[in-house]
Order: sequence, then C-alpha cells, then structure tokens
Amino acid sequence: MTQPLFLVGPRGCGKTTTGMALAKAIDFQFVDTDRWLQSHVQMTVAEIVEREGWEGFRAQETTALQAVTGPSTVIATGGGIILTEYNRHYMRNNGMVIYLSAPVSVLVSRLEAAPEEGLRPTLTGKPLTEEVQEVLEQRDELYRQAAHFIVDATHEPSQVVADILAMMSQAAPRLQGGVYT
Repeated sequence: MTQPLFLVGPRGCGKTTTGMALAKAIDFQFVDTDRWLQSHVQMTVAEIVEREGWEGFRAQETTALQAVTGPSTVIATGGGIILTEYNRHYMRNNGMVIYLSAPVSVLVSRLEAAPEEGLRPTLTGKPLTEEVQEVLEQRDELYRQAAHFIVDATHEPSQVVADILAMMSQAAPRLQGGVYT
C-alpha cells in the first residue's frame, strides 16, 4: 500500500507524535501540514491568522494539504482542516483518513503539557478546557464523516500505531487501485 494516510483530530490528540511513529513503522515519509505551511510562508499560524484571518488561513491550509499529498506519506493535518468540505472529500478520495479520537480531559492535559501549542491562536477566547470542549463538540461529527477509521488516541503512541496497523491490515482486502474504498 502506498496511498497517503491522513491523520485528523483536535489539537492534542497526537497527530504529529503518532504520525512520526507510524511513518517510521511503515517506512513512509511524514509531513505535518501546519509545519509545512509555516515553513513555506515563513510565518506562524498565529501570524497568518492575524494577517489574513481564519478564512485566509483555511485557504492556505487547503493549498498545503494538496502540496504534501503524495504516495507513501503519513500526513498530520491541522485540527480544523475538516472544516472545509473540499478538504474532507479530498482526503477521503486520495487516501485513508484516520481520526485520532480522545476525550476533552486527555486533550487538555496534553495541551497543558506542551506549551509550544500556544503558538496557535485561541479559537474562542475561552479558558482551555471550555475551548477544547466547544471545539470538539463542533468538529467531532466532521472528523467522523471524513474518517475511514476512528482510533482511540488515549493510549501511548506505540499502541495507537499498533491499532492503526491492525486496522490497515484488516482493511487491505477493501483497497482497490491503491485507494481505500
């Protein structure tokens, strides 16, 4: 299998950490759409949003998604990439989409443990727990719609990778022409 694997989910679910481990396990390239975009435009997400607004950032995010999509690649997406209908369809039609699902309490504890996440602007202006709860309520159904598979992301990255690999091996008979059906 060489189709790209797209990891979707909210901030703190482990898309980057799991993505790097998964790519190593299956000898794929790894790319993070937010990191690619920031490197490409030489601005942080916060700076892009300040300059172009969320709408401008979302448009740039779509460009980044298209630019990094390629065979044998694990792609960690930004948490809001699924807000754009085009992106949801693009990922589903061009690879396998895996939703790394975790409850609010886990997401908040991970975000508090990783202060570099502060480089991303607040979405609601509310305290972290309230923001994560509100954003997850708004986006959970979109993550589920986009996903071919939903994985419990509360475990250690090695276990999450093992769970993804098990799902992929069970799905292998449903792959046609390198694209999951």
